Amino acid sequence: MNSEAEQKQPPEYDLETLRHSCAHLMAQAVKQLYPETKVTIGPVIQDGFYYDFFRETPFVPEDLKKIEKRMKEIAKKGLEVKRVELDRDEAINLFKSMNEHFKVEIIQGINSTDPITAYTQGEFTDLCRGPHVDSTKRLKAFKLLSTSSAYWRGDEKNPVLQRIYGTCWPTKEELKSYLERLEEAKKRDHRKLGKELDLFTMSEDIGPGLILWHPKGSRVRYEMEEFWRREHYKNGYELVYTPHAAKVDLWKTSGHMEFYSENIFSPMDVEGQEYVMKPMNCPFHIQIYKSHLRSYRDLPLRWAELGTVYRYERSGVLHGLLRVRGFTQDDAHLFCREDQIENEILRVLRFILFILRSFGFLEYKVYLSTRPEKSVGSDQAWETATGALEGALNKSGLEYEVDAGEGVFYGPKIDIKIRDSLHRYWQVSTIQVDFNLPDRFEMSYIGEDGKAHRPIMIHRALMGSIERFFGCLVEHYAGAFPLWLAPVQVILLPITDQHFPYTEEVYEKLLSAGIRVEKDLRNEKIGFKIREAQISKIPYMLVLGDQEAQSAKIAVRRRRSQETQTMDIEAFLSQLNTEIEEKTIDVS
Repeated sequence: MNSEAEQKQPPEYDLETLRHSCAHLMAQAVKQLYPETKVTIGPVIQDGFYYDFFRETPFVPEDLKKIEKRMKEIAKKGLEVKRVELDRDEAINLFKSMNEHFKVEIIQGINSTDPITAYTQGEFTDLCRGPHVDSTKRLKAFKLLSTSSAYWRGDEKNPVLQRIYGTCWPTKEELKSYLERLEEAKKRDHRKLGKELDLFTMSEDIGPGLILWHPKGSRVRYEMEEFWRREHYKNGYELVYTPHAAKVDLWKTSGHMEFYSENIFSPMDVEGQEYVMKPMNCPFHIQIYKSHLRSYRDLPLRWAELGTVYRYERSGVLHGLLRVRGFTQDDAHLFCREDQIENEILRVLRFILFILRSFGFLEYKVYLSTRPEKSVGSDQAWETATGALEGALNKSGLEYEVDAGEGVFYGPKIDIKIRDSLHRYWQVSTIQVDFNLPDRFEMSYIGEDGKAHRPIMIHRALMGSIERFFGCLVEHYAGAFPLWLAPVQVILLPITDQHFPYTEEVYEKLLSAGIRVEKDLRNEKIGFKIREAQISKIPYMLVLGDQEAQSAKIAVRRRRSQETQTMDIEAFLSQLNTEIEEKTIDVS
């Protein structure tokens, strides 16, 4: 039998239960303060929760303070949280009597054989599967964060709802730590740093979601792309280029006009034929495949492209570089035989890890998504492809979770999320097996038996898109790119005009050695120039004065250091080249 002390030990709840319970706590506080409000849904999300309310007047920051204060008062009361099962009619009548018609609509959509449960705390009752904490006093560390608008059930034809976001943690210390990370994330916001560091902008004259890459942002992008191209050749890929638009018939054959038309820009008439901007690269690579008769000996074929695609996204969902209307996928398509799938997947996994580690991402979450309810392809094909993905994952040594039923309709897939320096996960890499397009385009190869066979098509992206990955890099490094990616690697800081000739001499030597170097020739004090260079997050500053000019040396200062080191230019170049070659991450 447990001791008395053990019996009094409060139960431990997982984060999902705490956050779901906190969403109910927030809804209860809102109903008490604003009784005219109607409740809808309050799910748990990464790092927190939200609740959608129907209310004519939007919530303002002052409202959030009142709601949070009321939540704390309710929590302190220690209201018991009770679960009750209801039959369908009881549930509908209960929420009708509460005039909560959104809840009634939800109940009417629940399968008649599924149980219906509600949770009550004090005077507040909510429709919910649970589980929840046993008492409101378990909720001690929470914070309301922001508001936004949303459509009921995500349909713009439905009423507009007011969404309140919040977060909840087991302890106040964990809440404090999370809020500090949020503040740091605001400082690292790629939209803010993109402007401050002169990396990219968007213009209303051009249109939302279309990115203008400035010279410094372009330098970083160039390095990313050149590295990507070199490594693809080393890994047995061939690079291809394809057009930005194609006849609409191509997209009818691929099925995109049938299943994806809402994300495709409207067709344009060209000499009586309809064309659209390409939303995908895959049909173009298939056309290259079909330009020749293929043999089993030709496979696998690995074709990669930094292909810019265009997708219509509603203006309300556009977000900096993370969600845009024109972006460049680091796309590739592999065409192989069925017996080659597992080995090809394993090669891609190893390639993905190499690329991600090169950019400084060392921790991942990996998901294997299996057959969804609606899908194409035979049972045998799905089993073979899913088994190949599983086999490759097991051989790779990566830990992974199975995301049952979340594959795409044309095949199973592997998704990889990277963890950044603020412990956030970003979806970047994907590997997808496709049974659909080879059938739709009647692709074939001649097998060893002399008969035509259907090839397997594998879609894969290592970084996802250049734009999104770039935004992730900016926030991961807070704009202080490692030396090999930095748009300006070295800046020269002459102390006075008299040192300009020696500055020019050093500049030419670094430039001819392939170093991205700039000069600060302004008539400013050296301390000011150093601070400006640090704000610009330039990895190395070279201070050039009388002593350096007379001795033909340089005074080297790292961007986060207070110290300078005097050395020969050749020794400095050797140090730079080593750091660039090794892709050193931490420049102190």
